[in-house]
Amino acid sequence: MYIKHPLKDLVEKQKNGLACGIYSACSADKFVITAVMERALIDNEHVLIEATANQVNQFGGYTGMRPADFREFVYSLAAKIGFPQTKIIFGGDHLGPLTWNSEDANSAMQKSKELIREYVMAGFTKIHIDTSMKLADDQQNTPLDTEIIATRGAMLCKEAELAFTELRKDKPDAINPVYVVGSEVPIPGGSQEVEEGIHVTKVMDFERTIETFKKAFQKYQLDVVWDNVIAVVVQPGVEFGNESIHEYKRSAAQELSAALKRYPGLIFEGHSTDYQPAHALREMVEDGIAILKVGPALTFALREGLFALSYMESELFRFNYNVEQSRFMEVLDYYMVNNPDNWKNHYHGEPAKIRYARKFSFSDRCRYYLPVREVQYAFDKLIKNLHLVDIPLSLISQFMPMQYKKIQNGLLKRDPESLLKDRIINCIDDYMYAVKPGSVCR
Repeated sequence: MYIKHPLKDLVEKQKNGLACGIYSACSADKFVITAVMERALIDNEHVLIEATANQVNQFGGYTGMRPADFREFVYSLAAKIGFPQTKIIFGGDHLGPLTWNSEDANSAMQKSKELIREYVMAGFTKIHIDTSMKLADDQQNTPLDTEIIATRGAMLCKEAELAFTELRKDKPDAINPVYVVGSEVPIPGGSQEVEEGIHVTKVMDFERTIETFKKAFQKYQLDVVWDNVIAVVVQPGVEFGNESIHEYKRSAAQELSAALKRYPGLIFEGHSTDYQPAHALREMVEDGIAILKVGPALTFALREGLFALSYMESELFRFNYNVEQSRFMEVLDYYMVNNPDNWKNHYHGEPAKIRYARKFSFSDRCRYYLPVREVQYAFDKLIKNLHLVDIPLSLISQFMPMQYKKIQNGLLKRDPESLLKDRIINCIDDYMYAVKPGSVCR
């Protein structure tokens, strides 16, 4: 039985002139994922939840989860709030040799094939194939040729299709995966250095990418599968660094947006859309960038919420010696300092600057440390401590003023979990304004 992929519906609506889209939540955090689903319940919308290759892979990634584990993790969160599984679209982000780019092509691509196979077998149906990075035996002093990128991409798509054929033997109603390709793919998690200007993808490069990928698909007998390629990753002029945000400039992407109209089955996928203002996100959707990827901004909002709750805890229990404070902020920083691998290539400069970046950088490397057992213990203790009291409205007003307004209007409870999730929903609301026609900026 053929079941149409909801993202193919999105493409058709876009091509029929409806400025609609979907945002993709790239996160493995339980509070973020729950907030995403709770917000979607309001409007009865699908959610697109993506795992990135370094988060979730056949070796566990930094979360310790393989693709099937991630699926069950998300389903368990959905069950707790009554979110229907049928409304969840699972996506695989940057599937390719990203995690193994220090290895030679043969080794890295073999691991990439197993990676993409596990994602498809686990029921992930939105597959971003990313082979844009150089591998150890590639020429390091010249740009990676688009033909190499496309050939490797076609090899991985072939593996994905073989896996889907196998999956369908047991699950005949499984939905065909759809694919996202590209050769100008921003690195995951934002740029590592502040850049003076962002290079917008040139029309000729975009068109060459499509033509080269199409030929590579034909070479690997994937002509029919090309119809399931729904989006191309381009650089429309958005990016963020530790302290900088490059806002979308519609005029700079005008020619690129016009060129997309010549391709009836394709939309753009925008990466690094984190921290864009709501009006810029909406303009991106109107210009054909109909899939908006967001990751660090969601966990940045979570981190802001946790810090706000930590300040409240400190004020409430400063002189209450019967309650051991969580010291969440101190515990988090302690484990970041003593395990610097996840931030040392992103934060540079004097010790004071690095100390500041560890807490407040837009690249939000804090997210890598939230799963650490001791950090999670402090997290849980913070929540438990705040359940011992009715958090005063005056403190909520001081540290979470947007949530204070919602409580005043009877729209939000004042328990710590509700406060934390709503801080994340503040970010989600900007994306809902952008992707849903007729919505109002909240």
